[in-house]
Amino acid sequence: MKHPFPVLLINPFYPIDETPSPPLGLAFLAGALEAAGCEVRILDLVVEAYHPERLRQILDDFQPRLVGATAVTMTFDHAVEVLADIKALAPEVPTVIGGPHVTFWAEETLNRHSAVDIVARGEGETTIVRLARALPEDKDWSQLPGIIFRHAGAIIDNGWPVPQTDLDVLAPPARHLLPLGRYRALHMPISMTTSRGCPHGCIFCVGRKMVGARVRYRNPGRVVDELAHIAGYGFHQVNLADDLFTASAGHCLAVCDEILRRGLEVRWTSFARVDTVSVALLKKMRQAGCLAVSFGIESGDPGILKTIRKGITLAQVEAAVAMCHEAGLMPHGSFILGLPGETPETIERTLAFGRRLETMGVSYGFHLLAPFPGTRVRERATEYGLKILTDDWRQYHANRAIVETATVPAARLDEIAGGWKDRFDAYLGDIQRRMGTGEASADEADTIVNLERTVLLYDLMMGELLETDPGDAAQLDSTSSLDALSQRLAARCRHDAPTLHAALAYTHAQGNLRRQWDRNVWRWQWVDGI
Repeated sequence: MKHPFPVLLINPFYPIDETPSPPLGLAFLAGALEAAGCEVRILDLVVEAYHPERLRQILDDFQPRLVGATAVTMTFDHAVEVLADIKALAPEVPTVIGGPHVTFWAEETLNRHSAVDIVARGEGETTIVRLARALPEDKDWSQLPGIIFRHAGAIIDNGWPVPQTDLDVLAPPARHLLPLGRYRALHMPISMTTSRGCPHGCIFCVGRKMVGARVRYRNPGRVVDELAHIAGYGFHQVNLADDLFTASAGHCLAVCDEILRRGLEVRWTSFARVDTVSVALLKKMRQAGCLAVSFGIESGDPGILKTIRKGITLAQVEAAVAMCHEAGLMPHGSFILGLPGETPETIERTLAFGRRLETMGVSYGFHLLAPFPGTRVRERATEYGLKILTDDWRQYHANRAIVETATVPAARLDEIAGGWKDRFDAYLGDIQRRMGTGEASADEADTIVNLERTVLLYDLMMGELLETDPGDAAQLDSTSSLDALSQRLAARCRHDAPTLHAALAYTHAQGNLRRQWDRNVWRWQWVDGI
């Protein structure tokens, strides 16, 4: 009997404070591979502990014929480290890596990292299926568009893949292969997309170059089919992760109308631009279950907005905020500090504008410019008056200064970012104080409880404390068994038994933790599948 072609896909480590969601891109790749007859496993190192011995076991049990990894800039180093471990254990298995970082850093990746055999550019569903079909038949890779690889001491670039114009022909994301229960337990959102493409050309973003300037839309009926399906997974929120959900008012309204027609009740959020919304559109979104809209504002200085080709005005920002409030939606804004032309004066304008938006009921935050490979701001850094301080990709998380301008040193940017974090920590501390006096609202208290529970459960996951627990030999009921488990875990981690019990009991009640009879003992385990 011929076994399906086995493919292992890897999601590299990503910090939990970045609010990760189940890896949608890998799920799309896995869905495409399964539709082509391959057998797929996903190793999600965001919520699963990693060590070479575990990798050895997976390679021995699954015996993949192809290993693929995805990476953004900040996760690239970890991704290639895992691929290097794979090469050490199974040197004959081809490795491929994709994502925005390597799409625009392909030759450098192949030159510097021998553990990477192939780089896949752009959208990868068609590319990885073609590659999986070529490998068993030993086909010539030079006939496969969308990849860059080594051959006879040279690097061969096959160019970009042809974009999939009809998104409705793509196989649905194989979310059944993801550890969804872990993300639910950590109170993370789940994501989906209704379109691909971005018509705007901001100089700090690779979105337009990665997925194209022409926006391709999915059929609204299929969109809501998927939304209804994942609504049953039990996540507290769905993020519509389109680069710009409101790029087409017609598409946006059609999706909302379909949600309303079906009577589907689901909480969701989306990204928008301040120049693509109206009161009517936002009201329809709110009626269809949207809770919040995120706007990229970037700067409070009109000159910088022009330099970065944002194409918006501060007046439009304020108008969009007012429209959100009229529609009953929560507006969220994000700023980037350290952009070309940044001076002490432009920083003050941005900070002042942020304070003004706060008085208007906007939640907002700051990031520091990260000049990712492929961005215009990186390719023309000198022209823009920027000094890039490091190519240590692990630092490209946008929370630490890695660029500076002629008049704004990195230390000043770090000071602002640190002050913002201190302010947020003080806000959380104030809620905790008011919880002690009974003054905090229920929503405020939930924020603290969810945060503390997330930290605790994440410690258990990444420490593999459940997986290494000896279990209960006695025939205890679930409550007593959880109490015994909490006592054992408290002796092995930094959390006390009552706090552990409260978090585990809640997680069990939510369906993300279960007890199973295994080798003559009761063991508790995460519910990893759907």
